[in-house]
Amino acid sequence: MAADHNALLVGIHARANVHLIIGTNPLASARCTQSLAAGALPVLIAPSTADLHYNLQSKITDGLVTWKQTVFEDEHLFTLGRPEVDSVVDAVFVTSGPRDPLSVHISQLCQKNRIPVNVVDAPHLCTFAMLSTYTDGPLQIGITTNGRGCKLASRIRREITSALPRNLGAACARLGQMRRKIQEDDAEALGDLDDSVDQGALFNKLVAEEDVRNRRMRWLSQMCEYWPLGRLANTTDDDVDKLLTAYPGLGAESSTGSSSDKLASPRLGKVILAGSGPGHPDLLTTATLKAIQTADLILADKLVPSGVLDLIPRRTPVQIARKFPGNADKAQEELLEAALQGVQAGQTVLRLKQGDPFIYGRGGEEIAFFNSRSLGSRVTVLPGVTSALSASLFASIPATQRDVADQVLICTGTGKKGKPPNPPPYVPSQTVVFLMALHRINGLVAELTTHLEPPFSPETESAITAPVAAGGPQTGEKCIRALFPIKTPCAVIERASCPDQRVIRTTLQHVAEAIEAEGSRPPGLLVVGRACEVLFAPEKGRAWVVQDGFRGLDADDTMQEKWMAGLQAAMA
Repeated sequence: MAADHNALLVGIHARANVHLIIGTNPLASARCTQSLAAGALPVLIAPSTADLHYNLQSKITDGLVTWKQTVFEDEHLFTLGRPEVDSVVDAVFVTSGPRDPLSVHISQLCQKNRIPVNVVDAPHLCTFAMLSTYTDGPLQIGITTNGRGCKLASRIRREITSALPRNLGAACARLGQMRRKIQEDDAEALGDLDDSVDQGALFNKLVAEEDVRNRRMRWLSQMCEYWPLGRLANTTDDDVDKLLTAYPGLGAESSTGSSSDKLASPRLGKVILAGSGPGHPDLLTTATLKAIQTADLILADKLVPSGVLDLIPRRTPVQIARKFPGNADKAQEELLEAALQGVQAGQTVLRLKQGDPFIYGRGGEEIAFFNSRSLGSRVTVLPGVTSALSASLFASIPATQRDVADQVLICTGTGKKGKPPNPPPYVPSQTVVFLMALHRINGLVAELTTHLEPPFSPETESAITAPVAAGGPQTGEKCIRALFPIKTPCAVIERASCPDQRVIRTTLQHVAEAIEAEGSRPPGLLVVGRACEVLFAPEKGRAWVVQDGFRGLDADDTMQEKWMAGLQAAMA
């Protein structure tokens, strides 16, 4: 395996394959166990005088492993395999390590004859690598560091799998049965629809109303993509049966209620427009939590954190916005139409947004939508904790501080249709928070720290021309805005209040370089101003400092877990 290329990760169906294991140490025992778990037939090559690991001896005694009591010979590769492949073995595992001359010889011989070979601790001698794996029924998760460290791979695997909900493997089996059932029933309608790859063009393509059958696979794909894992893990056989007949556009019932319910409820429903806060579920308002527990239908933005979505009762239908670059307006229209249909059907529809609905949440646009349809009285707005103010708090940055910052300015870093917005002037006593800015950080820093040269666009012209005031510039004179000093302190705050919160403390001079070096962890924002250094003294000689993790609201994990368990049990 070349050092500058990663492995091609594949799943090999090894049932009835013959695996040759060379060695008698604990690793040889582990390789036999892995082969048996995959349905293969392990054959151990070792002299009769070898000191067998006790697990190996047990497997041999039980007849699970065949022991050829001899030293390795080249002909073993071509005589111990299956008859249907001319007795060539299917794979070879060498457990003696790269310093053993036999390891090099076996590797070269296998590669010459295109027999897959794995040599422990020797990536350069391997044609395939073993992953650190987690198995739960049909669900398998494999991690590899491509030879950089097995212990590290195991640690990463444990960290990932410990965060998974229980019974996820059983849910995979149930949903797989559902998928096969749909494929069998709707074979002709599905045609060339392929849901085996990630979101492609067909994933978000609208399905015609008359193409009812095709909607079943699309609905299943959307469910697998957007439902919280906790909800998927708790699906039952009864849920699968209901989903086969109750989903948008099929049968007498749909996920938004039965037809008989709609006929019996001619009165209008209502819309609750609520903010879910920055991330941590404890930051929900009581009013929003009640709305989550009682709504008939929940329409959520894509960035609503999973911890909040996990609080939704299993019985409540959920639709997640299909927002991605280039589709934001279309996704917004879909949610508004779904909310309108719910209101007309007499339902209580919760429109769940991240942060606060009126801080860059398009909440005003949604109210205008219902006002234009004479339904404004059916809308209730609930505030949410906005990350524009709370993120700095979680990063120990006081947005206002006596003698340092006496005002806060909240800006967007990206205007309508991706255009740059007008940059604000520099005010030394001001803390400026930029939302939706990190993906164009280079442009934003340039706009804040340098003057734009003429010719000016009409928008820029108005932005840099001061209004005439008593004692100010005369009509027609330009008042160029004050520039931000390049060494102005700033902080990038990502995933605020979530367990994987990250804060990058730096200056405007280095913030773009820091983001490029550390990578992105959206959603995130940028805080600029002297307040960033009130409670944090920068280290000399370091361009930026990274701080990972957040535990500010989990002082007592046991009490937190009990509260969450009780709440989820009450909603089930």
